[in-house]
Amino acid sequence: MKKVVLAFSGGLDTSYCAIYLAQELGLEVYSAIVDTGGFSEEELQEIERRAYAMGVKQHTHLNETQNFYNSCIKYLVFGNILKNNVYPLSVSAERVTQAIAIAQHAKSIDADFVAHGSTGAGNDQVRFDMVFQALIPEVEIITPIRDKCLLREEEIEYLKQHGVEMDFSKAQYSINKGVWGTSVGGKETLTSNLPLPEEAYPTQLSKHDPERVTLHFEKGELVGINEEKYETPVQAIQQLQAIAAPFAIGRDIHVGDTIIGIKGRVGFEAAAPMVIIKAHHTLEKHVLTKWQLYWKDQLSAWYGNWLHEGQLLDPTMRDIEAFLESTQHNVTGKVYVLLAPYRFQVEGIESTHDLMSDKFGSYGEMNRAWTSDDVKGFAKIFGNQTKLYHSVNNTEEAWVTK
Repeated sequence: MKKVVLAFSGGLDTSYCAIYLAQELGLEVYSAIVDTGGFSEEELQEIERRAYAMGVKQHTHLNETQNFYNSCIKYLVFGNILKNNVYPLSVSAERVTQAIAIAQHAKSIDADFVAHGSTGAGNDQVRFDMVFQALIPEVEIITPIRDKCLLREEEIEYLKQHGVEMDFSKAQYSINKGVWGTSVGGKETLTSNLPLPEEAYPTQLSKHDPERVTLHFEKGELVGINEEKYETPVQAIQQLQAIAAPFAIGRDIHVGDTIIGIKGRVGFEAAAPMVIIKAHHTLEKHVLTKWQLYWKDQLSAWYGNWLHEGQLLDPTMRDIEAFLESTQHNVTGKVYVLLAPYRFQVEGIESTHDLMSDKFGSYGEMNRAWTSDDVKGFAKIFGNQTKLYHSVNNTEEAWVTK
């Protein structure tokens, strides 16, 4: 009997796929859940129970949280990446990591097919397909929901006919949780004008008194909070999330372009990612030069867009990662952050690499590294070409009459 690896979440679509692949196509189904930091132990056990109830041959839990950090999150922090200056790429980066893990699992068991439950309407179908085509080109991709253009009601009826008992009521809000943030979709995000209500967000406001935290960065990575250092940055991220999320910070709605060309809205809450990115960026502004910061902005925006569109395997991404890694050599120090209900503020930094060193003077105050004649000469030379342009082209009158 031929094998198929099914990317399995335990929801309606993948439950349909599990039964369809086994009973309609006669395949041996190997389901796999890819964990990127968004599941509790109880949830993982329930998903495993449901997989076997659907008749799968074997179910596997693939814990990819650390790999997700190493291959994606680290560079999202190094690049201070917020898509459209808003969204920390919580889900889109996660999906590529999940697709890679499924592809590797399919290869490890010598599967003949790989399947996912994507519809034909969103980004995930492209992300999964591209990764599978690149890493396991000899393995055929099966997408029952997309190929059969199934309606939700048709899936429910099919499962009922096969004796499946599960809660078929559609949740009012679609929640996708991972270590780098939680997406929230609902009827409001299908409009262009409605905000998500307070109750739509999984984490509710429970802290009301402002709180200060000190974040410790080493070469661009978060390694400690207050007086505690952590074995891995993932643990530091998770701890900061536990501290910051009850303030209900890091909420927003992202509006962007999907891979297939339509506009979309999605809500999210990402307390730790937003605090980390803003704190890291502030530290960088103190320790990096003007042109380091400039080129980081250009390359990081491109990197974030290409990652969002599922192109992590493009070799250009390795080139940009090497550049980003190089820029982090001096991004070491403390960042002081104030947390409060619905907001946070980066208050300042301390670093031995701080370029605001008073050895050379203070901005707007006295300098110690040059004379007034040095500045006069510099200003004359620095503006020389512009002066020549206006002199040759006699533009003075035009500016006066504007």
